[in-house]
Amino acid sequence: MAEYRLGSSSLVHTPGLIAWGVNGYYFEEDRPQLLDVIAATYPGVPREALEQVLLRQIDYRVEGETVVFAVEVDHARA
Repeated sequence: MAEYRLGSSSLVHTPGLIAWGVNGYYFEEDRPQLLDVIAATYPGVPREALEQVLLRQIDYRVEGETVVFAVEVDHARA
């Protein structure tokens, strides 16, 4: 398993951004743009892992201003 910790900054509140992405992912036509935004914000995280979070295939937790989730190693490849 690979664990990712997506921290917030003065420009991005990560828990809010991920919640926005999860809500927006309901609309299939918006998915490519939403994934592009999230992936550009967190370039060190594989797109496949981010998509699994947005589709709620992976659970995540919020620790203060940080979003934390873990993925199987084969899903963690860039």
